Amino acid sequence: MGNENRSTTPRSDTFKDYISSGWAERPEVAPAPRAQAPYAAARRARLSARHPGERLIIPAGPAKQRSNDTDYPYRAHSAFSYLTGWASDAVPGSVLVMEPEGDGHRATLYLLPAAGRDTDEFYANPAIGEFWTGPRPSLAHVAADLGIETRHLDELGEVLEATGPATRIVREADRDLTDQVDGRRLLAAELDAGGVVAIDTDPDAELARDLSEMRLVKDEYEIAQMRAAVAATKQGFEDVIADLPQIVAHPRGERLVEGTFSRRARAEGNAVGYDTIAASGPHACILHWTRNDGPVVPGDLILLDAGIELDSLYTADITRTLPVSGTFTPVQRRVYDAVLEAADAARAIVRPGIRFREIHAEAMRVIARKTAEWGLLPVSAEESLDADLQYHRRYMVHGTSHHLGIDVHDCAQARRELYMDGEVQEGMVFTIEPGLYFQPDDLTVPEEYRGIGVRIEDDILVTADGCENLSAGIPRTADEVEAWMRR
Repeated sequence: MGNENRSTTPRSDTFKDYISSGWAERPEVAPAPRAQAPYAAARRARLSARHPGERLIIPAGPAKQRSNDTDYPYRAHSAFSYLTGWASDAVPGSVLVMEPEGDGHRATLYLLPAAGRDTDEFYANPAIGEFWTGPRPSLAHVAADLGIETRHLDELGEVLEATGPATRIVREADRDLTDQVDGRRLLAAELDAGGVVAIDTDPDAELARDLSEMRLVKDEYEIAQMRAAVAATKQGFEDVIADLPQIVAHPRGERLVEGTFSRRARAEGNAVGYDTIAASGPHACILHWTRNDGPVVPGDLILLDAGIELDSLYTADITRTLPVSGTFTPVQRRVYDAVLEAADAARAIVRPGIRFREIHAEAMRVIARKTAEWGLLPVSAEESLDADLQYHRRYMVHGTSHHLGIDVHDCAQARRELYMDGEVQEGMVFTIEPGLYFQPDDLTVPEEYRGIGVRIEDDILVTADGCENLSAGIPRTADEVEAWMRR
C-alpha cells in the first residue's frame, strides 16, 4: 500500500510532463441503464411522497480505515444503494441529494469522477489515483448507468450552503458530512430564533425509519436477487462438504470452512453477507461464533451459518447443521429433528395477515414441548410458555425470524408496530431459524446432550396465499443431509 511519508514517486516537472503524455484515447460509450435503475427510481418516488418540501441527503459513506493506511473493503451504505442502484461498484464518498422541486424532488448524485491526465492525482495519489485503485467512471457514464443526474463532488458545497431546518440526512452513513449539515442547520436555527438552540435530530431519525420501512416489502428486482443469493449460497455449502477431508485434517478446520465459503462468495458475488459462523462441536452453542479457530472433529456436528452477498448487495442467510462424519448419532438426530419440527411448524402458519411475532411463538411451542418431553424443564410445556416463566428459552435465547434483503438484518430501524408487531404482507422476505443449544457445562441437561448445538435457517418469501421457502433446495431433513454429504 502507498504512504505519502515514504513515497518515492518522482515529483519533477519533467516527469509530470512525461507521465501525462503518450496515452491512447479512451472512447466512452454510454451504458444502458442497469436492471435495478427503474426500481431505484420508483423507490425515490415513494420516498419523495413521504417527505414533501424537504431536502434529503443520503451519503454512500467514506471508506473505513482498517489500520494505518489500509481500509476495509468498501461497501456503500444500504440506503444509498437502495435508492440509486449503485452497489458493489459505488465510488466511496458519493452523495445522493433529493432536492424539493414542484410536487416532488429532483435527484442528483454527487461523486468524484475520473481524474484527468493533466493532474498528478492519477499516478501520485495512493488513496484515489488510477494507478493505485483503478479508474473511476465519468459523470456521464454514471448518469447513463443509473438514470440519475450527476455532478462533481466539489459542487456539494452549494447544497451544504443551502442547508436549513428542512434538510434531512441519513446520519450514520457519513459522520463528517453529518457534522457539516448539523452545523449549518444549527446556525440557521439560531439565526431564526435569535439565540442558542439545540439541534432537532428527530426528522433524521424519521428519514432512517422511512427508509427501513420501505424495504419491508420487496419489489420484483429484489426478490430475483434473493433467489440468486440463495442459489449461490447453496454452492458455497456444497463446496464446504466437498472440502471436508482437508477441513478435518487441519487443526483449525473451522478456518478452512470459512475460507472455502468465502472463495465461493467472491467468485459468485461481492463478498459474504456477514461474518461466517463455522461452529464445530461445542462452538455450535455460541450463537455468534465467528472466531472460527477450532478443529472440525468426526463425530461432532458443525453449524454453518453463512450467506453470499451479490454485487447488488442483497444477501442470503442460511444455516445448516451437518454431522462431520456424515451420519447423525441418535441423540444428535433427536435434537435435529426437534429443531426441524419447530421450523416446519413456524413456516406452516406464514401467510399474509398474520402477525410477524406469531412465527416465533409457533416455533417456541414446539421447542417447549420437546424440551419438556425430554425432562429438561421444571414445569410442563404449557406452563413454561407463560410469559413470566419461559424455562425452555434457556436452550434458545434468540428470536426465530428477522427480515432479510440488502442487509442481513434488514429494516432494522422500522417501528415495532410495523416489524415485530406488524402484519405479514406478500413480498416480505425473512428468515425462520429455530435452534437448540445445550452448553457443554449445562448441568440441567443429561450429559449426552451437552455440547450439541443445532440451528436450521431458511429464507422465506411471503406469497399471496402462503409462503415459499427460497432455500428449500438446500437439504433440510436429517436423511437428506446425510445423503447430501454422501454425494
